[in-house]
Amino acid sequence: MIISRTPYRMSFFGGGTDYPAWYLENGGAVLSTTIDKYCYITCRYLPHFFTHKHTIVWSHIESTQSISEILHPAVKAGLQYLEFDDSKGIELHHLGDLPARTGTGSSSSFSVGLINALTRLKGKYISKQELSKKALYLEQEILKESVGSQDQVAAAYGGFNLIEFKLGGEIKITPVAVLDCNIVKELQENIMMFYISAGRFAPAIASDIISNVTKTSSSLHDMTQLVYEANSLLRSGDLDGFGKLLHEGWILKKSLSNKTSNSNIDAIYDAAKRAGALGGKLMGAGGTGFMFFYVPKDKQDNVSKALENFIHVKFSFEDKGSHILLDNINKEEIFVDE
Repeated sequence: MIISRTPYRMSFFGGGTDYPAWYLENGGAVLSTTIDKYCYITCRYLPHFFTHKHTIVWSHIESTQSISEILHPAVKAGLQYLEFDDSKGIELHHLGDLPARTGTGSSSSFSVGLINALTRLKGKYISKQELSKKALYLEQEILKESVGSQDQVAAAYGGFNLIEFKLGGEIKITPVAVLDCNIVKELQENIMMFYISAGRFAPAIASDIISNVTKTSSSLHDMTQLVYEANSLLRSGDLDGFGKLLHEGWILKKSLSNKTSNSNIDAIYDAAKRAGALGGKLMGAGGTGFMFFYVPKDKQDNVSKALENFIHVKFSFEDKGSHILLDNINKEEIFVDE
Protein backbone atom coordinates (compact mmCIF):
# COMPACT_ATOMS: atom_id res chain seq x y z
CA MET A 1 0.00 0.00 0.00
CA ILE A 2 1.14 3.54 -0.80
CA ILE A 3 -0.06 6.63 1.09
CA SER A 4 0.88 10.13 -0.06
CA ARG A 5 0.33 13.18 2.15
CA THR A 6 0.10 16.55 0.41
CA PRO A 7 -0.43 19.89 2.17
CA TYR A 8 -2.94 22.60 1.36
CA ARG A 9 -1.66 26.11 0.81
CA MET A 10 -2.23 29.62 2.15
CA SER A 11 -1.54 32.29 -0.46
CA PHE A 12 -0.72 35.77 0.85
CA PHE A 13 0.01 37.85 -2.25
CA GLY A 14 0.00 37.57 -6.03
CA GLY A 15 -2.90 35.19 -6.61
CA GLY A 16 -4.24 35.96 -10.09
CA THR A 17 -0.83 36.66 -11.60
CA ASP A 18 -0.18 32.89 -11.76
CA TYR A 19 -2.56 32.20 -14.65
CA PRO A 20 -0.61 31.22 -17.80
CA ALA A 21 -2.78 33.55 -19.90
CA TRP A 22 -1.23 36.39 -17.89
CA TYR A 23 2.27 35.44 -16.83
CA LEU A 24 3.48 33.97 -20.13
CA GLU A 25 3.40 37.51 -21.51
CA ASN A 26 3.69 39.66 -18.38
CA GLY A 27 5.33 37.58 -15.66
CA GLY A 28 3.90 37.16 -12.18
CA ALA A 29 4.76 36.25 -8.62
CA VAL A 30 3.13 34.72 -5.55
CA LEU A 31 4.09 34.65 -1.88
CA SER A 32 2.59 31.63 -0.16
CA THR A 33 3.07 28.89 2.41
CA THR A 34 1.72 25.43 2.99
CA ILE A 35 -0.07 24.51 6.20
CA ASP A 36 -0.46 21.35 8.28
CA LYS A 37 -3.79 20.39 6.73
CA TYR A 38 -3.47 17.60 4.21
CA CYS A 39 -4.87 15.60 1.33
CA TYR A 40 -4.21 11.85 1.63
CA ILE A 41 -4.17 9.47 -1.32
CA THR A 42 -4.05 5.75 -0.58
CA CYS A 43 -3.53 3.30 -3.41
CA ARG A 44 -2.60 -0.30 -4.08
CA TYR A 45 -2.96 -2.94 -6.74
CA LEU A 46 -6.34 -4.58 -6.22
CA PRO A 47 -6.20 -8.34 -5.50
CA HIS A 48 -7.63 -10.62 -8.18
CA PHE A 49 -10.51 -11.97 -6.10
CA PHE A 50 -12.94 -9.13 -6.82
CA THR A 51 -15.47 -9.18 -9.65
CA HIS A 52 -14.60 -5.58 -10.57
CA LYS A 53 -11.22 -4.32 -11.75
CA HIS A 54 -10.84 -0.89 -10.13
CA THR A 55 -12.18 0.77 -6.97
CA ILE A 56 -12.06 4.54 -6.53
CA VAL A 57 -13.35 6.00 -3.27
CA TRP A 58 -13.94 9.76 -2.99
CA SER A 59 -17.32 11.42 -2.40
CA HIS A 60 -18.59 8.45 -4.42
CA ILE A 61 -17.57 4.81 -4.43
CA GLU A 62 -16.79 3.59 -7.93
CA SER A 63 -16.28 0.00 -8.98
CA THR A 64 -15.40 -0.33 -12.66
CA GLN A 65 -14.04 -2.86 -15.12
CA SER A 66 -11.79 -0.39 -16.92
CA ILE A 67 -9.99 2.90 -16.33
CA SER A 68 -12.02 4.47 -19.13
CA GLU A 69 -15.19 3.96 -17.05
CA ILE A 70 -13.90 5.89 -14.01
CA LEU A 71 -16.00 9.00 -13.32
CA HIS A 72 -13.48 10.98 -11.26
CA PRO A 73 -11.87 13.11 -14.01
CA ALA A 74 -8.46 13.61 -12.34
CA VAL A 75 -8.11 9.95 -11.33
CA LYS A 76 -9.09 8.71 -14.77
CA ALA A 77 -6.78 11.18 -16.54
CA GLY A 78 -3.97 10.62 -14.04
CA LEU A 79 -4.00 6.85 -14.48
CA GLN A 80 -3.97 7.21 -18.26
CA TYR A 81 -1.27 9.90 -18.18
CA LEU A 82 1.00 7.70 -16.06
CA GLU A 83 0.35 4.78 -18.42
CA PHE A 84 -1.60 2.47 -16.14
CA ASP A 85 -3.83 0.02 -17.91
CA ASP A 86 -6.38 -2.65 -17.03
CA SER A 87 -3.86 -5.48 -16.68
CA LYS A 88 -3.78 -4.77 -12.94
CA GLY A 89 -6.64 -3.51 -10.83
CA ILE A 90 -6.20 -0.28 -8.85
CA GLU A 91 -7.79 0.61 -5.53
CA LEU A 92 -7.54 4.29 -4.63
CA HIS A 93 -8.96 6.27 -1.71
CA HIS A 94 -9.00 10.01 -1.08
CA LEU A 95 -9.24 11.68 2.33
CA GLY A 96 -8.86 15.37 3.15
CA ASP A 97 -8.45 17.37 6.35
CA LEU A 98 -10.43 20.27 4.84
CA PRO A 99 -13.47 20.29 2.54
CA ALA A 100 -13.04 20.74 -1.20
CA ARG A 101 -13.83 23.97 -3.04
CA THR A 102 -12.90 26.18 -0.13
CA GLY A 103 -9.88 28.09 -1.42
CA THR A 104 -7.02 26.02 -0.01
CA GLY A 105 -5.81 24.63 -3.33
CA SER A 106 -7.40 21.27 -2.57
CA SER A 107 -7.86 20.20 -6.20
CA SER A 108 -4.18 20.77 -6.96
CA SER A 109 -3.12 19.08 -3.74
CA PHE A 110 -5.18 16.12 -4.92
CA SER A 111 -3.47 16.13 -8.32
CA VAL A 112 0.00 16.39 -6.79
CA GLY A 113 -0.72 13.67 -4.22
CA LEU A 114 -2.27 11.45 -6.89
CA ILE A 115 0.77 11.64 -9.16
CA ASN A 116 3.14 11.15 -6.22
CA ALA A 117 1.30 8.05 -4.98
CA LEU A 118 0.79 6.45 -8.40
CA THR A 119 4.42 7.07 -9.38
CA ARG A 120 5.58 5.30 -6.23
CA LEU A 121 3.07 2.49 -6.85
CA LYS A 122 5.06 1.79 -10.01
CA GLY A 123 8.21 1.60 -7.89
CA LYS A 124 9.55 4.93 -9.12
CA TYR A 125 10.61 8.14 -7.39
CA ILE A 126 9.83 11.66 -8.55
CA SER A 127 11.49 14.99 -7.77
CA LYS A 128 9.47 17.94 -6.48
CA GLN A 129 10.17 19.81 -9.70
CA GLU A 130 8.92 16.97 -11.88
CA LEU A 131 5.97 16.41 -9.57
CA SER A 132 4.80 20.01 -9.90
CA LYS A 133 5.32 19.94 -13.69
CA LYS A 134 3.27 16.78 -14.09
CA ALA A 135 0.47 18.13 -11.89
CA LEU A 136 0.39 21.32 -13.96
CA TYR A 137 0.26 19.31 -17.17
CA LEU A 138 -2.53 17.10 -15.82
CA GLU A 139 -4.74 20.01 -14.78
CA GLN A 140 -4.01 22.58 -17.48
CA GLU A 141 -3.26 20.50 -20.57
CA ILE A 142 -5.16 17.23 -20.09
CA LEU A 143 -8.15 18.29 -18.01
CA LYS A 144 -8.17 21.80 -19.55
CA GLU A 145 -9.02 23.37 -16.19
CA SER A 146 -8.97 27.16 -15.87
CA VAL A 147 -6.52 27.06 -12.97
CA GLY A 148 -3.40 28.98 -12.06
CA SER A 149 0.05 27.52 -11.48
CA GLN A 150 0.78 28.43 -7.87
CA ASP A 151 -1.14 25.65 -6.10
CA GLN A 152 0.62 22.73 -7.76
CA VAL A 153 4.06 24.22 -7.05
CA ALA A 154 3.20 25.04 -3.44
CA ALA A 155 1.78 21.58 -2.76
CA ALA A 156 4.72 19.77 -4.34
CA TYR A 157 7.51 21.79 -2.69
CA GLY A 158 5.91 22.81 0.61
CA GLY A 159 7.18 25.59 2.83
CA PHE A 160 7.12 29.38 2.72
CA ASN A 161 8.08 30.40 -0.82
CA LEU A 162 8.38 33.26 -3.24
CA ILE A 163 7.20 31.70 -6.51
CA GLU A 164 8.03 33.67 -9.64
CA PHE A 165 6.41 33.04 -13.00
CA LYS A 166 8.76 34.20 -15.72
CA LEU A 167 8.02 35.32 -19.25
CA GLY A 168 7.90 32.24 -21.44
CA GLY A 169 6.86 29.87 -18.66
CA GLU A 170 9.85 29.29 -16.36
CA ILE A 171 8.82 28.96 -12.70
CA LYS A 172 11.38 29.93 -10.05
CA ILE A 173 10.91 28.87 -6.42
CA THR A 174 12.81 30.77 -3.72
CA PRO A 175 12.27 29.48 -0.17
CA VAL A 176 11.82 32.23 2.38
CA ALA A 177 13.87 30.10 4.74
CA VAL A 178 16.45 32.83 5.24
CA LEU A 179 14.00 34.63 7.49
CA ASP A 180 14.58 34.65 11.21
CA CYS A 181 12.56 31.70 12.51
CA ASN A 182 11.10 33.97 15.21
CA ILE A 183 9.64 36.22 12.51
CA VAL A 184 7.94 33.29 10.81
CA LYS A 185 6.67 32.00 14.16
CA GLU A 186 5.25 35.40 15.06
CA LEU A 187 3.62 35.77 11.65
CA GLN A 188 1.94 32.39 12.10
CA GLU A 189 0.71 33.40 15.56
CA ASN A 190 -0.77 36.61 14.17
CA ILE A 191 -2.85 34.91 11.48
CA MET A 192 -6.38 33.78 12.23
CA MET A 193 -8.11 31.44 9.79
CA PHE A 194 -11.88 31.00 9.61
CA TYR A 195 -14.14 28.63 7.72
CA ILE A 196 -16.92 30.63 6.11
CA SER A 197 -18.62 27.95 3.97
CA ALA A 198 -18.07 25.72 0.95
CA GLY A 199 -19.56 25.47 -2.48
CA ARG A 200 -17.93 27.79 -5.00
CA PHE A 201 -16.28 26.36 -8.10
CA ALA A 202 -12.90 28.06 -8.51
CA PRO A 203 -12.45 27.43 -12.26
CA ALA A 204 -15.64 29.38 -12.95
CA ILE A 205 -14.24 32.42 -11.13
CA ALA A 206 -10.84 31.85 -12.71
CA SER A 207 -12.40 31.89 -16.17
CA ASP A 208 -13.93 35.26 -15.38
CA ILE A 209 -10.55 36.58 -14.20
CA ILE A 210 -8.78 35.24 -17.30
CA SER A 211 -11.36 36.78 -19.65
CA ASN A 212 -10.79 40.16 -18.00
CA VAL A 213 -6.98 40.22 -18.01
CA THR A 214 -6.76 43.10 -20.46
CA LYS A 215 -9.17 45.21 -18.41
CA THR A 216 -7.45 44.36 -15.12
CA SER A 217 -3.82 44.44 -16.28
CA SER A 218 -3.01 47.43 -14.09
CA SER A 219 -4.28 45.60 -10.99
CA LEU A 220 -2.34 42.45 -11.90
CA HIS A 221 0.89 44.44 -12.30
CA ASP A 222 0.24 46.08 -8.92
CA MET A 223 -0.41 42.69 -7.32
CA THR A 224 2.95 41.43 -8.58
CA GLN A 225 4.69 44.43 -7.02
CA LEU A 226 2.94 43.78 -3.70
CA VAL A 227 4.60 40.34 -3.58
CA TYR A 228 8.06 41.89 -3.55
CA GLU A 229 7.01 44.62 -1.13
CA ALA A 230 5.57 42.00 1.23
CA ASN A 231 8.75 39.95 0.97
CA SER A 232 10.80 43.01 1.97
CA LEU A 233 8.52 43.71 4.93
CA LEU A 234 8.99 40.14 6.13
CA ARG A 235 12.75 40.37 5.83
CA SER A 236 12.77 43.58 7.87
CA GLY A 237 10.48 42.08 10.50
CA ASP A 238 7.68 44.60 9.89
CA LEU A 239 4.82 42.17 10.41
CA ASP A 240 2.17 44.81 11.05
CA GLY A 241 3.18 46.39 7.75
CA PHE A 242 2.74 42.96 6.16
CA GLY A 243 -0.74 42.75 7.68
CA LYS A 244 -1.74 46.18 6.39
CA LEU A 245 -0.45 45.28 2.94
CA LEU A 246 -2.81 42.27 2.93
CA HIS A 247 -5.67 44.79 2.94
CA GLU A 248 -4.26 46.48 -0.17
CA GLY A 249 -3.94 43.09 -1.81
CA TRP A 250 -7.53 42.21 -1.00
CA ILE A 251 -8.81 45.44 -2.58
CA LEU A 252 -6.82 44.65 -5.74
CA LYS A 253 -7.99 41.04 -5.76
CA LYS A 254 -11.63 42.14 -5.65
CA SER A 255 -11.05 44.32 -8.69
CA LEU A 256 -10.20 41.27 -10.84
CA SER A 257 -13.75 39.88 -10.88
CA ASN A 258 -17.13 40.81 -9.44
CA LYS A 259 -17.41 37.13 -8.41
CA THR A 260 -14.44 37.32 -6.04
CA SER A 261 -16.47 38.76 -3.19
CA ASN A 262 -20.10 39.38 -2.28
CA SER A 263 -22.08 41.25 0.37
CA ASN A 264 -21.70 38.40 2.88
CA ILE A 265 -17.91 38.18 2.43
CA ASP A 266 -17.59 41.96 2.61
CA ALA A 267 -19.60 42.03 5.84
CA ILE A 268 -17.37 39.36 7.41
CA TYR A 269 -14.22 41.16 6.31
CA ASP A 270 -15.46 44.51 7.63
CA ALA A 271 -16.42 42.94 10.97
CA ALA A 272 -12.92 41.51 11.35
CA LYS A 273 -11.35 44.87 10.47
CA ARG A 274 -13.51 46.72 13.00
CA ALA A 275 -12.48 44.20 15.64
CA GLY A 276 -8.78 44.81 15.05
CA ALA A 277 -7.61 42.83 11.99
CA LEU A 278 -5.11 44.84 9.92
CA GLY A 279 -5.86 42.96 6.72
CA GLY A 280 -6.90 39.62 5.29
CA LYS A 281 -8.36 37.84 2.29
CA LEU A 282 -10.20 34.84 0.99
CA MET A 283 -7.77 31.99 0.50
CA GLY A 284 -8.88 31.03 -3.01
CA ALA A 285 -10.32 32.48 -6.18
CA GLY A 286 -13.28 33.93 -4.30
CA GLY A 287 -16.93 33.54 -3.48
CA THR A 288 -16.64 31.65 -0.20
CA GLY A 289 -14.45 29.11 1.61
CA PHE A 290 -11.71 29.94 4.10
CA MET A 291 -10.68 33.46 5.05
CA PHE A 292 -7.65 34.49 7.03
CA PHE A 293 -6.74 37.73 8.76
CA TYR A 294 -3.60 39.26 10.17
CA VAL A 295 -4.54 40.15 13.75
CA PRO A 296 -2.15 41.45 16.43
CA LYS A 297 -2.34 39.23 19.51
CA ASP A 298 -4.02 41.86 21.69
CA LYS A 299 -6.92 42.05 19.21
CA GLN A 300 -7.48 38.35 18.60
CA ASP A 301 -10.13 37.90 21.30
CA ASN A 302 -12.09 40.76 19.72
CA VAL A 303 -11.91 39.17 16.27
CA SER A 304 -12.90 35.77 17.68
CA LYS A 305 -16.03 37.34 19.19
CA ALA A 306 -16.82 39.29 16.02
CA LEU A 307 -16.64 36.08 13.98
CA GLU A 308 -18.02 33.70 16.60
CA ASN A 309 -20.53 32.26 14.12
CA PHE A 310 -17.69 30.83 12.05
CA ILE A 311 -15.19 28.06 12.74
CA HIS A 312 -11.78 29.31 13.87
CA VAL A 313 -9.27 26.85 12.39
CA LYS A 314 -5.97 26.33 14.18
CA PHE A 315 -3.02 25.59 11.90
CA SER A 316 0.75 25.69 11.60
CA PHE A 317 3.04 26.33 8.65
CA GLU A 318 4.65 23.19 7.22
CA ASP A 319 7.69 22.71 4.98
CA LYS A 320 7.71 19.12 3.69
CA GLY A 321 5.38 19.40 0.74
CA SER A 322 3.95 16.29 -0.86
CA HIS A 323 5.63 13.15 0.42
CA ILE A 324 5.09 9.43 0.73
CA LEU A 325 3.83 8.71 4.21
CA LEU A 326 3.72 4.93 3.81
CA ASP A 327 5.23 2.56 1.28
CA ASN A 328 4.99 -1.11 2.21
CA ILE A 329 4.15 -2.45 -1.22
CA ASN A 330 7.45 -4.33 -1.44
CA LYS A 331 7.54 -5.29 2.22
CA GLU A 332 4.17 -6.97 2.30
CA GLU A 333 3.58 -8.64 -1.05
CA ILE A 334 0.62 -10.87 -0.27
CA PHE A 335 -0.81 -11.32 -3.76
CA VAL A 336 1.60 -12.11 -6.57
CA ASP A 337 0.80 -12.01 -10.30
CA GLU A 338 1.43 -15.22 -12.15
